[in-house]
Amino acid sequence: MYANYFRGTRNLTVFIFRQQRFQILIWLISLIGITLSVAAAYPNIYNDEQSRQAASLTMDNPAMVAMLGTGYELKSYLHSIGSMFANEMLLFTAIAVAVMSILLVGRATRGDEEDGRIEMIRALSVGRLSYPSAVMIVIVVTNVLLAILTGIGLASLGIEGMGLGSSLLYGSILGVTGLLFAAFTAIFAQLAETSRGTKMYSFILLIIAYLVRAVGDVSSDILSWISPLGWTVRTGVFWEDNWWSIIIVSMIAVVFGAFAFYLHSIRDLGSGFIAARKGKTQASPFLQTTFGLTFRLQRTAIIAWAIGIFALSSSFGAILGDLETYFVDIEFMQAFIEAEADYTLTEQFIPLLMAIMSLIGLIPAVMAVLNLKGEEVKNHTENFYSRAVSRTRVLGSYCFLAIAVSVIMQSLIALGLWSVSQSVMDETLSFYTTFAAAYVYLPALWVVIGLIIGVIGVVPKISGAIWIYVVYCFVVVYLGGLLDFPKWVNNLSVFEHIPQIPVDDGNFLTFMALTLIALLLTITGFVGYNRRDITG
Repeated sequence: MYANYFRGTRNLTVFIFRQQRFQILIWLISLIGITLSVAAAYPNIYNDEQSRQAASLTMDNPAMVAMLGTGYELKSYLHSIGSMFANEMLLFTAIAVAVMSILLVGRATRGDEEDGRIEMIRALSVGRLSYPSAVMIVIVVTNVLLAILTGIGLASLGIEGMGLGSSLLYGSILGVTGLLFAAFTAIFAQLAETSRGTKMYSFILLIIAYLVRAVGDVSSDILSWISPLGWTVRTGVFWEDNWWSIIIVSMIAVVFGAFAFYLHSIRDLGSGFIAARKGKTQASPFLQTTFGLTFRLQRTAIIAWAIGIFALSSSFGAILGDLETYFVDIEFMQAFIEAEADYTLTEQFIPLLMAIMSLIGLIPAVMAVLNLKGEEVKNHTENFYSRAVSRTRVLGSYCFLAIAVSVIMQSLIALGLWSVSQSVMDETLSFYTTFAAAYVYLPALWVVIGLIIGVIGVVPKISGAIWIYVVYCFVVVYLGGLLDFPKWVNNLSVFEHIPQIPVDDGNFLTFMALTLIALLLTITGFVGYNRRDITG
């Protein structure tokens, strides 16, 4: 009897692999390629004891611990390049793998259910649990491939401290992190009624996991063990090689995955355990406008992102006061760091922090525009065009919402950093400097928004590729100096052209040039959108 629940799983697995093969291939190539490229660069960057000692001390300060996780002991840095690589790369790579799993599972479960694909499949001779089984098989194979290929690739580089066993552990950490968040997403797919809600809940959990780990790593180990990302950075990979945490996380992923199967087996197709709140009988005048409806459909996600961004920024503001204190008595670090004489170490740390936070704040802005393509695929935009509403007005609503979201997120980044730092720093950050350092990234965000509007207007089928550019910008910001990219490679990232306030002076010409580029891309998108077929 139970076998009937899984009838047709093999054929559906092949179907889902074919459906998502390009996304899976791009994710694997990107994650493995970046990992191996960065690892290969480390022996040339840290080629003496002095540079390794400086790196160890830098990574052990509270700001970097909050951002990247707990550091390794100095002796591990002196004897193993792998320890340095894992300390700087493991957490962010694990987060990227978690994002991959969230997007793949969310699209293949609740997304396909929303589109009516699962209803059509269930009309055939297949089992009730065959489709979620096929989805989980695909995601398991994807993460196992990632783990094996990453491990073998790192071992093949022949770098000091990166043996086959340790390299496979590094890959396994990434794989089990992906599987755990895939299981979480599968559960949220049963709880929420929409794919938007599924992804929103999953990303909120990821942000909470990062925040809990950051606070725990700085102040309380107990909090770190609560977060799944806290387990990730405590394996001692390339030094102690603790496999037991990987085994435990794998078991937890299996338990949550089984729970997701149980929930799927007892719910009705198209429904969710968390029912959508009933709306008002009469829509308000604002909701009856194009922009009002656009905002209402995304309101919950925007609020969730706003809370997460503010909390993340506040957590970094809380540890800025310890940064100067940590380095002030370390003569070796004072000699090693080429500090700008007119700026404190904290002020020199702000540009990197603002760049990374701005990239995170870019995500909800991009999602605000991409939702238009999703509404088109589901034929929801027909509700607009059945009335006296122009295409320019519809696209303009999404465009304005994305711009508004970008301003809100940058404001919350600055507000969280500035407000909390006032209570922990002796020499506090000025209000003007903090907000200027955040707002200076707005033109870069607008260029990316203009780019996605242009793509939606001209070639909407590849609109999802905008995430590749967002990841590329992050790689340039975080690893551009480390990997010594050619100048033209760095210049392809719009974030590379932003002045690093307060270390650099603001450049009005750069601001205007980027704003003009964003405007031209946006106009191109509007022209294309008005000329193409809506289902194009």
